[in-house]
Amino acid sequence: MRNATNKSTIGSSSGLSRRGMLTGSLLAGGAIAGTVLVPGPASAATPARSGPVDRVQVPGVQSSVDDSHTTSRPVELFSSYFRDKSSANPDRTMAHFATSPFTYIDAILGWPFYTWQSLHDLFVQYMPQWPSDARSYPTRIIGGPTGAVVFFTNTPGMFGPSELRLVGVVDFDRAGKIVRWVDYWDGRHFGIANLDALKLPDSQFPPDFRESTVGENASQPLKRVVASLVKALSDRDLAAATALFSPDATLVDHPSHLHITGRRSIGSFIEGAGRRLPMAGADLAVRHVVGGDLGGAYEWTGSGVVPRGVTTLELDPWGRIARLDAMWDGARVDEDTLLALARAAVER
Repeated sequence: MRNATNKSTIGSSSGLSRRGMLTGSLLAGGAIAGTVLVPGPASAATPARSGPVDRVQVPGVQSSVDDSHTTSRPVELFSSYFRDKSSANPDRTMAHFATSPFTYIDAILGWPFYTWQSLHDLFVQYMPQWPSDARSYPTRIIGGPTGAVVFFTNTPGMFGPSELRLVGVVDFDRAGKIVRWVDYWDGRHFGIANLDALKLPDSQFPPDFRESTVGENASQPLKRVVASLVKALSDRDLAAATALFSPDATLVDHPSHLHITGRRSIGSFIEGAGRRLPMAGADLAVRHVVGGDLGGAYEWTGSGVVPRGVTTLELDPWGRIARLDAMWDGARVDEDTLLALARAAVER
């Protein structure tokens, strides 16, 4: 990353210097070259799509979007959003955002954007300078219709030699505009030296992520699953926690690179990992929930060494967890902790 030794500074209006704004906006979605095939109109009553279906066509990159646990609105919105970013057109890109309320926060770097105009001005200045070989594309969408999470990848070349894989938590208004976007990713995968050169001191992180500006609009079934899971993990009630998963469920902890399949194996892992697993902190609190009956995500906070993260959930037709993905900053823990999590994944 060019000039990675210069830290971004907080500004009074946009929240960042121009330099910080550039990188922050790229983390919010990046620049993609190519075309996202947007599906035709669909009924709002359609509960889900039969993903993976929609193809993201980027020169040199082929990837399908898994939209099996979302509704039509998020698929169409994110497809159009990434397509317009690929055209490097600031007006069309910003047309996907509401002017008020407006929030974008990078949860790993601590960078806040609080105005529509600041992001628009950034795109006007920097879109023509984006490298021609930069690629960013969505791979999975969960939730809807009032909010969703999008998994997306920035390929090598956008941020130096390393790729960046992110989870964006996104709220929509009634018109389908983006009103809040918060990104979570693994700083260790990005490179600790690169991260330290850009991350704000913890004391300068936003005190809250402005979830109050959008309210809690996730579906009640999803909220019940989230509340039950968080309580069970906090209480160390392993029987209650594992009962929330389907028999063939999958748990993926991205920073530790663990992929665990089956209710029994998931329970064994949670038991062995104990409080070392950030999403199982004793005092963990839910910050915000997005999504619907098919799934979504909850942002969480805690007082441990990893103070924040996001957990995404895909639900089966019976409301059980079919897949759980945990994303948090792996750069905040030492290698011994990661090795302990790996040992916990070995069934006893």
